Amino acid sequence: QVQLVESGGGLVQPGGSLRLSCAASGSIFSINTMGWYRQAPTKERELVATITSGGSTNYADSVKGRFTISRDNAKKTVYLQMNSLKPEDTAVYYCNADLVRWVAGTANYWGQGTQVTVSS
Repeated sequence: QVQLVESGGGLVQPGGSLRLSCAASGSIFSINTMGWYRQAPTKERELVATITSGGSTNYADSVKGRFTISRDNAKKTVYLQMNSLKPEDTAVYYCNADLVRWVAGTANYWGQGTQVTVSS
């Protein structure tokens, strides 16, 4: 059984910062790309940022220069540091991971989501 558990969401004022964490657990042999996605009300889920096992990163244009994705491979954890937050960043943020399980091979997993609300 594999789980991705997110934490760190909440309510923050415009211009503020939040740090999201997502820890993977279970029967995991290795983790390839990890990433963060978000879904605002009435909108489709969209990519925020991804990071490979080697540390290569990719960001949505809307968050470049404000958000930073990082990971700790030993802890099987990915982070999203969000600075200069804007009301339009309000969404449920989901963690995603492409991983290899000890049994049954590769699979893609989603976390349960964490709410981020940017409002004064």
